[in-house]
Amino acid sequence: MAAEATQEVARLQAAIADLEVQLRPALLPHDPMDDRNAIIEIKPGTGGKRSALFAADLFRMYTRFIERHPGWRRETISHSEGTLGGVKEAVFKVSGDGAFGAMRLESGTHRVQRVPATETQGRIHTSAATVAVLPEAEEVDVKIEDKDLRIDVFRSSGPGGQSVNTTDSAVRITHLPTGLVVSQQDQKSQLQNKLKGMEVLRARLLDLKVRAAHEARAKMRKDQVGSGDRSDKIRTYNYPQSRVTDHRIGFTTHDLAGIMDGHIEPIIDALKLADVEEMLGE
Repeated sequence: MAAEATQEVARLQAAIADLEVQLRPALLPHDPMDDRNAIIEIKPGTGGKRSALFAADLFRMYTRFIERHPGWRRETISHSEGTLGGVKEAVFKVSGDGAFGAMRLESGTHRVQRVPATETQGRIHTSAATVAVLPEAEEVDVKIEDKDLRIDVFRSSGPGGQSVNTTDSAVRITHLPTGLVVSQQDQKSQLQNKLKGMEVLRARLLDLKVRAAHEARAKMRKDQVGSGDRSDKIRTYNYPQSRVTDHRIGFTTHDLAGIMDGHIEPIIDALKLADVEEMLGE
């Protein structure tokens, strides 16, 4: 009986530790921003055509992740294809409960290390792409005056259907106080492009407000976990070693194929836990 009791104590102590980890997020007040839809922007970084191919890989990774998430839906806002199947820019909205809360820590510079198909010497090349995750903004979140906007119209370029390339339907919106510029040409009419462009502009302006508040709070921290600083390389995808490492928390997995197929839950869960522990340590 004593031996059985000892085993039971060990089992319960392990269960207590697991429950404490699960309960730690409940110690923090819920951020209502986490419940919002997310607007995600993916752009190539350093590396030329290779970075555009990597941007396409990231777009597919997030698409597969969203498709498997119950109740979530992806809506393309803007998608510009590059050569050889790469992506010049992809902007899309993720609708569903907790979309921004789950995706927000994906913001940053993602780096890839791999041997391109055209490399004859077997050398590893490094390229990068940037990911920005913005909370969807409502009109009450940011006040945009008409006098603060300059709206230019122009003819769409690139592939398109009837009326897309034959009329001045593309729209460029400049927010004069901040200098933010949004271009939209994927929709069929000038009005639709303007509405989509304003949606992205509101999200970017709200992101500026959120990041300013976050950075002010982060000055009191020792580390900058979850700061969303897009100049930092937050993650490396190493193909020769089938390794993915998130540098902010030192998390490493060797399931590169699974990650690129959209199974990014282990990374997201680890980032969320590290963010909670960082905030509790303030």
